[in-house]
Amino acid sequence: MHFNQTNHNKRNILVVDDTPDNLRLLSAMLTAQGFEVRKALNGKMALTACQMVLPDVILLDINMPDMDGYQVCQQLKADDKTCEVPVIFISALDDVVDKVKAFDVGGVDYIAKPFHGAEVVLRIENQINLRLLQVKLQEKNFLLQQALDDLKASQVQQIQNEKMVALGQLVAGLAHEINNPISFIYGNLQYAGQYVQDLVNIIEVYQQEYPKPTPKIQQIAKDVDLNFMIKDLQSLIGAMYRGSDRIREIVLALQHFSRHDEAEMKRVNIHEDIENTLVMLQHRLREVAERPAIIIVKDYGNLPLVTCYASELNQVFMHLLNNAIDAIEERVGNGELGVPSGDKGRWGMENQSSTLYSLLPAPQIRIHTEVTDLNMVKIAIADNGLGIEESLRSRLFDPFFTTKPVGKGSGLGLSISYQIIVQKHRGNITCTSDVGKGAEFAIEIPIEQPDISSQFSKLENGLGIGD
Repeated sequence: MHFNQTNHNKRNILVVDDTPDNLRLLSAMLTAQGFEVRKALNGKMALTACQMVLPDVILLDINMPDMDGYQVCQQLKADDKTCEVPVIFISALDDVVDKVKAFDVGGVDYIAKPFHGAEVVLRIENQINLRLLQVKLQEKNFLLQQALDDLKASQVQQIQNEKMVALGQLVAGLAHEINNPISFIYGNLQYAGQYVQDLVNIIEVYQQEYPKPTPKIQQIAKDVDLNFMIKDLQSLIGAMYRGSDRIREIVLALQHFSRHDEAEMKRVNIHEDIENTLVMLQHRLREVAERPAIIIVKDYGNLPLVTCYASELNQVFMHLLNNAIDAIEERVGNGELGVPSGDKGRWGMENQSSTLYSLLPAPQIRIHTEVTDLNMVKIAIADNGLGIEESLRSRLFDPFFTTKPVGKGSGLGLSISYQIIVQKHRGNITCTSDVGKGAEFAIEIPIEQPDISSQFSKLENGLGIGD
């Protein structure tokens, strides 16, 4: 709160007294001392005057008709606009009880009538000086809090950067180590399949050339069920081939997701990054005892290559998709998403006679991408979980704020996502939600960001933070 400083720093004093002579006397005395004085004959006029122009100090009489000074002070202190204005009671009542009540209702000083002009002026000046000191202290506290928030934000970013560097090194190392043996297996399976086929052909020729094998060969063929083994061997080799191919895809997704050697900004295919992130989350999307598989609905637009920090954008996709899965699982746990209350551990597909399962929606995450009119790329990730209350949405991106139970979340994921999207990519991230129906997180980033790389390089060097 700042004092009114009209007429070259004149302090605005509101004098409230139902006696006109007292008003004139105080007004003349304070005006002579350089104060700007306004007058009110009753409490109602005083409250109105405060709403029109906020005074720096109020001199308030106690004995007044309709509304006494105590009531006026109580209303002033109950109003956010006037609660910090110093109130000095001035009254003919000089009893200790009256003084105690004056301080109880929020007064800062008490002057007994008959008063001395010098005393009134001195007490007013003291309150003005105290208020100035309070304002300075509030400003310093605000600056300290701001510095603390900035420090927390930089610490969060530094911790996340260090964590992601370590994770990137681990993932890249694992991908490299897995890639060597799986490439060996995948490359040799083709030859193994051919060798097996050759052996099968030889066995078939033997059967044709020697249709009556010896009893010993007949017994061995019966023991191993030779005909079944020959047929199953072909499908077995095919399954091994498909399995090793899947491992190669996962290794490739791990390498793309970590992007360990891609700290600089580059042009990337957003859809490929989303797909790589989904590969990383396959274990959470599969069917479990409590629910069927989470359906991923892809509503992809026609996107150009986007200039961005690819590894950090992948972090955002990971955070948002994980949160969507958490929201769905929380709703399933409450018996609200395809699971009847009282039977939370089963999806209930065997109970086809019940209409409950046809009415309740299946767990689903929808991913929508498009280019906006402002030449931005928009990626929206929506779930049909419990949703987020409006009172909580304004705090979602604050560091360490989480709606999850203790031990389920640190409250850093969305804060880090906000920093990556808003501060590092000059974009924005928003949340909309319909409680009971789900939530949608939407991020928008520019397609091209020509100068941002050098700016953030300088900033991070100054902070001692690296990608």
